[in-house]
Amino acid sequence: MAASRVCGAGQRLLAVKRTCRPPVRCLNLHEYNSKRLMEEHGICVQRFDVAESPSQAKDAARKLKADMLVLKAQILAGGRGKGTFSSGLQGGVHLTKDVQVIEEVTKKMIGYNLVTKQTPKEGVKVKKVMVAEALDIARETYIALLMDRAFHGPVLVGSPQGGVDIETVAASNPHLIYKQPIDIFEGMTEEQALKMAQNLGFSGGVEQKAAKQIQLLYSLFLSVDATQVEVNPFGETSNGEVVCFDAKISFDDNAAFRQRAIFDLAAESEESDPVEAKAAQHDLKYIGMDGDIACFVNGAGLAMATCDIIQLHGGKPANFLDLGGGVQEGQVYQAFKLITGLAQVRAILVNIFGGIVNCAIVANGITKACRELDLHIPLVVRLEGTNVEEARKILDESGLPILTAWNLDDAARKAVDSVSK
Repeated sequence: MAASRVCGAGQRLLAVKRTCRPPVRCLNLHEYNSKRLMEEHGICVQRFDVAESPSQAKDAARKLKADMLVLKAQILAGGRGKGTFSSGLQGGVHLTKDVQVIEEVTKKMIGYNLVTKQTPKEGVKVKKVMVAEALDIARETYIALLMDRAFHGPVLVGSPQGGVDIETVAASNPHLIYKQPIDIFEGMTEEQALKMAQNLGFSGGVEQKAAKQIQLLYSLFLSVDATQVEVNPFGETSNGEVVCFDAKISFDDNAAFRQRAIFDLAAESEESDPVEAKAAQHDLKYIGMDGDIACFVNGAGLAMATCDIIQLHGGKPANFLDLGGGVQEGQVYQAFKLITGLAQVRAILVNIFGGIVNCAIVANGITKACRELDLHIPLVVRLEGTNVEEARKILDESGLPILTAWNLDDAARKAVDSVSK
C-alpha cells in the first residue's frame, strides 16, 4: 500500500523563554482539528477529510483514492473503537476498501449517540465523521508532550509500545516508558529528540525522520499553548515513513486571548458535554477528564491541587467538579448522582476545606447520596474547616463504608490505592 501523507513546510525550532504557570480548564479539539493543526506545523499525518453527511463521506472517500480507508466518528471522548451507537452499530472506527460501505456506515453514525467508556450513559451525538487514508503500519509507538509539575515544565514521554492504552503499558512494562524533561528556556535539542526516537526503536535512518517529527511536535506544543500533545500511534509505515496517526491536543484556557482561532474551533464544534450541562443546572462546575477517580472539591485552586496530587500518586482524575462556596445538601447529592452515572469512575474522592462551606451540610449530602444511590465504589472523604467535628461524627455514625482521611496527601493515596486493588 502506498504510504502517502501530508507534510507541511519544515519549521526552525526556537528556544522560547516562557514562564511556566499552572493551567486551568483545558480545551480539547476533535481529532480532525488537531490533525489540521499538525499539518500546519509540518507534521506528517494521513490524508483525510471531514464529512457531515453520508453523501459527503462517500465523496471524501472517492477523492482520497486510497487502497484502504478508515472512518472515524468525531466526538470528544476516548474509546471510540469499542463504543456502541444508539443505531445499533458497533464501533466508532471502521476500516474498509469499499466507498459504498463508507456511506452506509456513516448513515448509522451521524445523528446517533455513541456510547464509550468516557461518555455519559446516554452517549454523545455524532455530528461529523473523519474519512482518512488507512496506511500500512509496520510499527506502532507512543509519543507525548505534556506539562508536568513534578518537573516544573514540559516533559517528553515515549514508549516503543504504541497503539494501546499507555496506562496499560506503564502498569505491565514500566521500563518501556521513557521520560525526558525539557528545559523551557533552552528548548528541545536535536540530541533529545534523536535519543527518544532511538528509545522508541526507530533505526536504519528512520530515527532521523522520527526525531524531526518529535521536534516539530514540540514546536506545535509551544506555539498553541498546549498542556498536552499526545500521538498514539506514532507509527512507522512499511516504506519507512514516520506518521502521526492519531492526535489529541489539549490547550490552556489561560491562553484563549492569544489563541482565538483555536478556541473558535471549539465553539464551532457545537459539542457540549451533557454532564457539564446537567452540572450547571445545579450550580456545579464540572469538567470531564480521562481517569477513573472522581473528585468533589470546593474551589478551583483546591480542585487543581487535588487532581495534581492524585497524579503524583500514580492515579488519574476522572473529573474536576467544583461544588462552590455556598453548597447545599441537595447539590452534594446531585454531584454524586452525576458522577456515579459515569462508567469509567472506579472511586470518589471528596476534598472539602470549609470556610464558607459548612462541612456538616456536605457530610449530610454524602450520606444521603450513598444510601439513595446505593454506592458500590470506594469513597474517600477529607473534610476540614467549619463544623468539621460535627461532619466527622455524621460520617462515623452513618455505618457506611467511607474511608476518611486527615489531609490531602492521605486522601489521594487512599483513593489511588482503592482502584489499584
